[in-house]
Amino acid sequence: MKITLVGSRYFGATVFEALRKDGVDVARVVAPAADDRLALAAKGAGVPVHVLDDPKVVPGEAIAEGTDVIVAAHTHARVNDEALARARLGSIGYHPSLLPRHRGIAAVEWTVLEGDPIAGGSVYHLADGWDAGAIAAQDWCFVRKGETARELWERALAPMGLRLLTQVLRHAAEHGALPTYPQDEQFATRAPMIRRSMALTAEAGKLDASLVVTVIGKDRPGLVSLLSERAQGFGANWAESRTTRIAGQFSGIVHFEVASANANALTTALRSLESEGLRVVVARGDVHGVPARRHLGIESVAPDRPGIVYDLSKNLAGHGIDIENLHTEIVDGAAPGGRAFRIRALLAVPDALDDGALRQALQALAQEMKVEIALSA
Repeated sequence: MKITLVGSRYFGATVFEALRKDGVDVARVVAPAADDRLALAAKGAGVPVHVLDDPKVVPGEAIAEGTDVIVAAHTHARVNDEALARARLGSIGYHPSLLPRHRGIAAVEWTVLEGDPIAGGSVYHLADGWDAGAIAAQDWCFVRKGETARELWERALAPMGLRLLTQVLRHAAEHGALPTYPQDEQFATRAPMIRRSMALTAEAGKLDASLVVTVIGKDRPGLVSLLSERAQGFGANWAESRTTRIAGQFSGIVHFEVASANANALTTALRSLESEGLRVVVARGDVHGVPARRHLGIESVAPDRPGIVYDLSKNLAGHGIDIENLHTEIVDGAAPGGRAFRIRALLAVPDALDDGALRQALQALAQEMKVEIALSA
């Protein structure tokens, strides 16, 4: 069984290793960048790599001669018709949902957002329309209470994808064909991208270490996500940052506040990003002089427009209020006639500012910004 593997990052590299270990002949790897984790794994194993000129399209020439099956593993590029025609038995990909439910780029996130008690994975045939091809194999799992999308992916859905892809390719090698079961369109739902600034958590009063991190490397999608994932994993607060892109390079400086017990581990995790082709410098200090304060939560929702976070943060800072924990998201179609912008934040409020004055300030801010703001203890 000879395949061309189209993919990227951790899942693509993991599928590459798993299939080779199972005896599959990976004739070529197709990746979005030469320094992508999948591309580096293939080069290390002596497997030819085709780097896409256009990261959104896989052309015919990217597919190795004599390919039996094209396998897609964590790719957002469309495999065009010419490329599909070069696979003798067909082309398959893995989608982390029970298709046709949650078709789209954010399937795991929508599984959690909609409170699905059961999640699943599908190996499906690549075809016109995102995630709409016939099913080759499926499996399911329970979603744990309080589980995040990342936790669900790492615990169950990524291992499920490895197993299902291996299972389907074994079937193809034995029977000379891929399994095919049509999707039932009456159950189809969409899982469009949810654009978020970040979701950071921290225990108030324990962020007593400061890390200032400088990062530079070749620009590509997902670099800010890499940094925020490391911060979230160690309970760090993304306090402030500056990033820019010049001449194809990404450069950024980020200030993290983190519990001193986690500072060394976070430093090690940040420096491990050098394996992703980045240069990372971490400087450590201490957080002192925090005034007496109490913590309150706010929630806000409004039609999306530029400047909402700027207006909110500027007005709060004018009253001496810090934002310790910030979660924002834009959801397409969630507001009448457009997109909704949602904010949940934990505020550190000076004890000198009483609740009456705070509520009055927030009421004036809500009227000025034309949003609804709810305050909770």
